Amino acid sequence: MPRPDNRQHDQLRQIDFIVDVAPHAAGSVLIAFGNTRVICAATIQEDVPRWMKVQNVKGGWLTAEYSMLPYSTLDRKERESSRGKPDGRSTEIQRLIGRSLRAVIDLEKLGSRTLNIDCDVLQADGGTRTASITGACVAAAIACNRLLEKGKITRQPLKKKVAAVSAGIVKGETLLDLCYVEDAAADVDCNVVLTEDGDFVEIQGSGEEATFTQPQLDSMLEVSRKGIRELCALQEQIIQAAMRPASGGQLQNLANFFAKK
Repeated sequence: MPRPDNRQHDQLRQIDFIVDVAPHAAGSVLIAFGNTRVICAATIQEDVPRWMKVQNVKGGWLTAEYSMLPYSTLDRKERESSRGKPDGRSTEIQRLIGRSLRAVIDLEKLGSRTLNIDCDVLQADGGTRTASITGACVAAAIACNRLLEKGKITRQPLKKKVAAVSAGIVKGETLLDLCYVEDAAADVDCNVVLTEDGDFVEIQGSGEEATFTQPQLDSMLEVSRKGIRELCALQEQIIQAAMRPASGGQLQNLANFFAKK
């Protein structure tokens, strides 16, 4: 069955990164999984939540927020601030992002500070949570590297990279990195979060008015492992490039980024 963008069944969409798109953040990246685009930014707060002080918990903390901008979908999405609270989906996703990053960050090495991760969806075409996790890891890595450069910490808190990708069963075929059209047609949808060495952080899988077999689950995990290996290799390239002296031209980079889409 041909895919909408003619990819192979185990092929990622085109993945692009632009770093430092949010100048006031300690680390930031605009990440694209095909036509899904998310800004992930990491900011440092020189304090920890009150509950840590009360319970005398040592080290730092990491927390995440996720939101979809009103124009990220075909029909305008009402701002969560207008409703007075985030919807259930946003709450679930930001908790997933936080769990995924805390699994790979040594909070004691972070020191008595909070690493805030903000993921804002500019455009949604499937896989916004997986793009957010993958981009958030890059933003957090850049922020931690800059803390090291400034001498605010002495040891790298990021133990390993983490990335996420979707997989699904569409008309009986296992597909990697579903776009919206594929996601809407999927009998089974699965989001997989893995570290760079292949350890599981989380698996979210469900049948959409359907059941799935052990072999189908195994096939989704197999293509997900392949995709995450590729994503972690890309993350490493971007993290290393971000630590080199900036060449400028970020506005032009952004213009080129959106033009080629």
